[in-house]
Amino acid sequence: MALQETENAGDEAAPHVVSPEQTPPVKPCSRPGVIAAAVYEHGQRIGDIEIQDARKWRGREKAVVWIGLHEPDNALLREVQAQFGLHDLAIEDASHAHQRPKLEIYGDSIFVVARTAHMAKDEIVFGETHLFVGRGYVVSVRHGPSTSYNLVRQRCEASPASLAHGENYILYSILDFIVDNYMPVLEGIHSEVEELEERLLRERLDKKDIERLYMLRRSLLRLRNAVVPLVDVCRRHEHLDLPGMDASLHALFRDVTDHVRRVQEDIDTLREVLAFTFEASLMIGQSEQTEISRKLASWAAILAVPTAVAGIYGMNFDDMPELKMRYGYFVVLLFIFFVCASLYRMFRRAKWL
Repeated sequence: MALQETENAGDEAAPHVVSPEQTPPVKPCSRPGVIAAAVYEHGQRIGDIEIQDARKWRGREKAVVWIGLHEPDNALLREVQAQFGLHDLAIEDASHAHQRPKLEIYGDSIFVVARTAHMAKDEIVFGETHLFVGRGYVVSVRHGPSTSYNLVRQRCEASPASLAHGENYILYSILDFIVDNYMPVLEGIHSEVEELEERLLRERLDKKDIERLYMLRRSLLRLRNAVVPLVDVCRRHEHLDLPGMDASLHALFRDVTDHVRRVQEDIDTLREVLAFTFEASLMIGQSEQTEISRKLASWAAILAVPTAVAGIYGMNFDDMPELKMRYGYFVVLLFIFFVCASLYRMFRRAKWL
């Protein structure tokens, strides 16, 4: 409600016009590693700037510098640090990927680490985003194959009244975009899990399917490790009085927190389903092996009877009374047939055959 009132007030207020004398020269950004660098005032885009001009806008009221970097080198990071006075530890973390999602407060600025994820060739590909947020600036540093934030920038620029809330609204927009991109990943995995479940009911899973189950569980575990820490990050934005935080934005970060928790629950559910599928596959395999073992044992018992009789009469002894019987051969055959038929009937009743 507070955010809505603020937006309405911003719509009614006269737009702030910057005179040419007040505006530093605007130049398009063309440096390697710099995806976008623009300045906004009262929610309106003023234009693109170079990194070395960012300091000129930092102290202006209602002005925000938004810089997007992708895998920048150390020299570029140090230049950005000099423009905004960023902490050495935060710059050190931003220069090395594979950081755990977290939120750090350095004086009047905050440093946020978030993990991104998207599907590529049936695999979850992870990236990493580092966010520097302070009064009058937002710097996003992307590492790995993460999705570009140009769409976030376009959405923010399409809503000047919301963008007028400043750097923390930009932070919310980026975090919300990252969390929303988790959902297509989970939907893709969910479809594949359902297909594996249906196949399990129709036929036995082969080695390739079992390997896929294991890979999916491992990928979900990595995704869970990326998602769970974001709950704490968003809750701190929701409850703590962070530098430059507008109280009207707490509800927005609360919504992101709810989305993250939903993603976490979906991940846990999928991991349990995969575990049950794997266990069911093992149980079906063991059941089939037990059934085969019973059949083999049954036929072995049946064949043991003629084998034993033939072994007895195959001994080279002259004094064997049965050898002198006129119909002894037929009696033995009848005995073998009777015993084997009885065993076969018994195993059929026991459902071993």
